[in-house]
Amino acid sequence: MSKYLGGLVTATINALGKKPTEVEYLVVAGGGGGGASYSGKGAAGGGGAGGLLQATSFVDTGSAITITIGAGGAGSTVWTTAGSNGTVSVFSSITSIAGGGGGSAGNINALSGGSGGGAEGEEAKTGAAGTSGQGFAGGTTNGSAGSAGGGGAGSVGIGSTSVNGGSGGTGICSSITGARVFYAGGGGGSGYGAAATAGLSSAGGGSGVTQQLNGIDAISNSGGGGGGAGGNAVTNGGAGGSGIVIIRYPQTLSSPTAVTGNVQIGYAAGYQIYTWTSSGTVTF
Repeated sequence: MSKYLGGLVTATINALGKKPTEVEYLVVAGGGGGGASYSGKGAAGGGGAGGLLQATSFVDTGSAITITIGAGGAGSTVWTTAGSNGTVSVFSSITSIAGGGGGSAGNINALSGGSGGGAEGEEAKTGAAGTSGQGFAGGTTNGSAGSAGGGGAGSVGIGSTSVNGGSGGTGICSSITGARVFYAGGGGGSGYGAAATAGLSSAGGGSGVTQQLNGIDAISNSGGGGGGAGGNAVTNGGAGGSGIVIIRYPQTLSSPTAVTGNVQIGYAAGYQIYTWTSSGTVTF
């Protein structure tokens, strides 16, 4: 049984039990965009995943609680500029940090974030840092032209020591909705050369590519990083995926008195579950 409330709407729900004193939450920020490349340049790094926070410690304040869904960062379209960071996702005072952009092939460093962007392949580079407790660093390169994957919420992005691209760092698997779903995987790095392999995406991230192709966009509301651009052509990085906020608590407790935003309401394993894919509010 589920109910979907589309658009910026307000739903008033009958409350039968006691108000919750705490809820379980998953807050994922927007992922970073992949880097860009240019003719004669190496491949560009994958974007880092958005920061991921989950716990069962949030205490209801009794007031309307603000929910912000972070946007995914744009993939770079200029080889002298890194991919853009995403933006933060927020549930009340809980803030997940945006994913870092991937490095571009004009000797441009990747950007730090919730998870860090992967290094570009033209020069030997270190991947950008992640945020402790939210995500991992992007992968490194040694200047062999293949680029590195962006960091994920579950592991460091895979580096590249050859013309092949490194894969994005793994995401985190959550069962908060009742199904096992991965979130916040790093974007794949790309290869350089027709026979080079592309780094894979992870958990909603965008895939890397072979040379002369644009990086692949991450999946919306995954918090994944965008794929890095293929080398040796004017190529663009893939966009990072937007974030998501999910909360749940027992069905025996009162439903919220009001929710706003694009929110899906579901029920599974004795829980009532609220999933926001755009910004809104909730009042208990």
